[in-house]
Amino acid sequence: MRINACSRVAVAAAAMLAVGAGTLPAAASSPAEPLKRYYDQAVDWHGCTLGPDDATGRKLDAAGARCADITVPLDYSDPGGRTLTVAVSRLRATDPAHRVGAMLLNNGGPAAPGLAMPPGMAEFMGKTAGKFDLIGMDPRFVGRSTPLDCGWDVGSMIFSAGRDRSGFERSVSRGRDLAERCRRTNGDVLPYVTTRNTARDMDVVRAALGEKRISYFGYSYGSYLGEVFTELFPGRTDRMVLDGVIDPARYSQTLLADSTSANERALRAWAAWASARHGTYGLGGTPKAVLATVDRIEEAAAEQPLRVGRFRVDEHFLPIVFFGGLGSDLDAARGELATATRTLARAAEGERVQPGPWLTEMLTAMATKAGSHQGSAQAAILCGDVATRRGAESYWRAIQGDRESAPFASPLTHNITACEFWDRPVESPTVVDNDVPALLVNATGDTRTTYSGARQVREQWSRSRLITVPRANQHGVYGDYGNACVDRRVNDYLATGKLPARDLTCGAV
Repeated sequence: MRINACSRVAVAAAAMLAVGAGTLPAAASSPAEPLKRYYDQAVDWHGCTLGPDDATGRKLDAAGARCADITVPLDYSDPGGRTLTVAVSRLRATDPAHRVGAMLLNNGGPAAPGLAMPPGMAEFMGKTAGKFDLIGMDPRFVGRSTPLDCGWDVGSMIFSAGRDRSGFERSVSRGRDLAERCRRTNGDVLPYVTTRNTARDMDVVRAALGEKRISYFGYSYGSYLGEVFTELFPGRTDRMVLDGVIDPARYSQTLLADSTSANERALRAWAAWASARHGTYGLGGTPKAVLATVDRIEEAAAEQPLRVGRFRVDEHFLPIVFFGGLGSDLDAARGELATATRTLARAAEGERVQPGPWLTEMLTAMATKAGSHQGSAQAAILCGDVATRRGAESYWRAIQGDRESAPFASPLTHNITACEFWDRPVESPTVVDNDVPALLVNATGDTRTTYSGARQVREQWSRSRLITVPRANQHGVYGDYGNACVDRRVNDYLATGKLPARDLTCGAV
């Protein structure tokens, strides 16, 4: 689960259910009426730049990509009703003689935009990219697609319960408030902001592109979206890579609970790294001293919010900074977190400080209304998929149960969210019970999508293969991590369509 894009860092009506695999024959490129008009629509490709400040559009245009809006129904059980647009980009295959087809890309989230992905993916793929039309897609209600914004004053429904019961009670109140804002402002569309409907949109995109099957690359939450697509539309995927793999049986409103131990271990590993660089960052000369610095910052934020430039960082959002920074064990990422920690430590001592670029981006996205659009969409997708009324006390018990062994992570990963106060989903969560050929990639120390989830999917999908990166605290490996073994193996599979003969291990960077 990628909490947001900058951090890289994080889940029933019978008529609607009928629009899944049971209605559409696997070999068909478009269904019978009334969905035919969506599947057969003409695509109007145009330039991607929307204005002088549109850096994403300029990058896409410079790479030779084109953009379009695909029309889809809001409610697939009522295809004659309200419609939405889904924004897509396309970077065409440069080797048409060896073209494989289109490959749809998803950057995780939920609710991470994907429109900008093709140029970067082409760079990762090298000459293999020439075989594919690379398709970026902003899922429904994300990015340039028809928007959704609940008018929040924060950019995330995921935050820490803090250090005591009063902090947890504030979390309960905030979660209820965020859910009510979404119900009040967007209640008419919330039932349709789901992974299943995004998967249905993907199939419309597939057909509108004129493809019988599509290849797919999904990071993090994108792995779950890919899994759901294979269940709803069997036989419509070609080459499929899932990097940072979610076990669909564990996809729930407490999706991060599995990562509690992984984040605690990653924090200790980072503390060891930072202590070896005490002369640079001044956080402590031993791992224990660095962790004590983190604890002092948390204690100060619990007493009163830290003043960090224009931001106020309280005990609920402070742990998200660390969670965001622990998504990679590369020196650059660890250094960004260490620099931010030094800034926060000075703020905890009462100094006037200004955040650096990484911390500014993180706090802007997570702790201010500037992140409301993406946070709202993320909540709507996850809660629209799996919202269940568990009772507030169940979260408190889970937090307390792990607090001694995971004092940093437990109040964040087990905490209540707006999903507790969401309306019941229109459809039941997708049960993925197929067996699909796919290449799975996961680091053993992944702090978002845990390695055990990847192992579970590998066992279920017996025809898949798993690339393991041991002793690595990395979320999202391909291209991001600089692991030549992983990059080469993924590119070999995408180029040939042949999975490795057995599971593989690629050593950590």
